[in-house]
Amino acid sequence: MTVINIALVQTELHWEQADLNRQILGKQIQTAQPGDIVVLPEMFTTGFSMRSDALAETIHGDTLKWMALQARSLDAVICGSLIIVDQGKFYNRFIWMPADGQHQFYDKRHLFRMSGENDHYSAGTDQLIINYRGARICPLVCYDLRFPVFSRNKDLYDLALYVANWPAARRQHWLTLLKARAIENQSYIVGVNRIGRDGNDVDYCGDSLVVDFQGNTLLDMDKTPGLQRISVSLEKLAAYRTHFPAWKDSDSFTLL
Repeated sequence: MTVINIALVQTELHWEQADLNRQILGKQIQTAQPGDIVVLPEMFTTGFSMRSDALAETIHGDTLKWMALQARSLDAVICGSLIIVDQGKFYNRFIWMPADGQHQFYDKRHLFRMSGENDHYSAGTDQLIINYRGARICPLVCYDLRFPVFSRNKDLYDLALYVANWPAARRQHWLTLLKARAIENQSYIVGVNRIGRDGNDVDYCGDSLVVDFQGNTLLDMDKTPGLQRISVSLEKLAAYRTHFPAWKDSDSFTLL
């Protein structure tokens, strides 16, 4: 049976302190196993800060070097989003860093205007599908969860990863939408959120989840900090999608 091993890291983030966050995360991920996909929260080096001009790194910066070192040391994938400057523009960029260092990235498409993210960052345009050990994986970031058109699965992916700084005030939205995306896309959904309070006094409840293609919760971290691992079966997913191929009847459209 082909399985994908996922390690969810649910943690507090120290406000705008990249060195400290890397140090703490480096200890937390040491229980990951070779081949794991280690998923860190959104903006895991800084918290959800709008000080993009002061905090941005380049793709040659300390955090990508750290991710490459950790991935190589653990023989695993390290992924999550951080603030990146690229050709003079700032992005909330999801980085997928495998053990060989050949990283891929996805720039957050939907920017959270209620916090002014759209004033401080540029939106991405393209969906990314990553092929990893027989699985097709689609990375997405936080507010993307509210927009099902962009994440519509036309037999393109088997698993979607949502990394987030999702506030406790909208906890029910997070829990409900993760299950909705799993059911409508007939896909595994992984949602990794942070815990604690940020520098804007916003509280986060965690609730990092793994949901299967029928909306069943396979893993719920509640408010527990640290790393938890889970394996999901590609054969079970394929069998369900063959038996109940609702994806074949989804509406056709083109994203402009």
